Amino acid sequence: MAAALDFYFDFTSPYGYLASTKIDALAARHGREVKWRPMLLGAALKVTGQPPLPMIPMKGDYSKHDFQRSARYHGIPYRPPSVFPVAMQAPMRTFYWLDAKDPAAAKALAARLFHAYFVDDVNISNPSDTIRIAALLGHDAAELQAALENPAVKEKAKAEGDAAIARGVFGSPFVFVDDEPFWGLDRFDQIDRWLELGGF
Repeated sequence: MAAALDFYFDFTSPYGYLASTKIDALAARHGREVKWRPMLLGAALKVTGQPPLPMIPMKGDYSKHDFQRSARYHGIPYRPPSVFPVAMQAPMRTFYWLDAKDPAAAKALAARLFHAYFVDDVNISNPSDTIRIAALLGHDAAELQAALENPAVKEKAKAEGDAAIARGVFGSPFVFVDDEPFWGLDRFDQIDRWLELGGF
């Protein structure tokens, strides 16, 4: 079986959110699966020497406009979060804790967390909100609370983020088709063609 696509994203990334609603269907059309890999974009930006996109003069204002326009274009619900951007350690650690046990459940939780942040305006950077949303999906709140303080879970999340940077991931979304990198939701048409043709 062909290797899964690697889908890197940050839970605070609007483009990552939009991409998350499309990546699995795109891959499935070509008989591929997707490995979701959350990371902290802020760590990558430190390496590139850039501030978060919304903080860049001129580009920031444009990007906020484009987030909403892109959501309308793709028919995806989107409401600008009242607190943005934020660091997403809690959702990232929660994801990797659950992914080690049940990757499908981790992906479902990630989708729910994205929706909570970008549609319901829930600040999921707060561990209590992440835990509450996970509990709504049937996950044990006390177990998750303990996991978020577990050094092994923290180290796993950090190692995944470090590995993403080492691989050259500097934005969200970022997709690898085998070893071919694609940055941005606007490259999804190219990913589709690449998968169809086996490269170009």
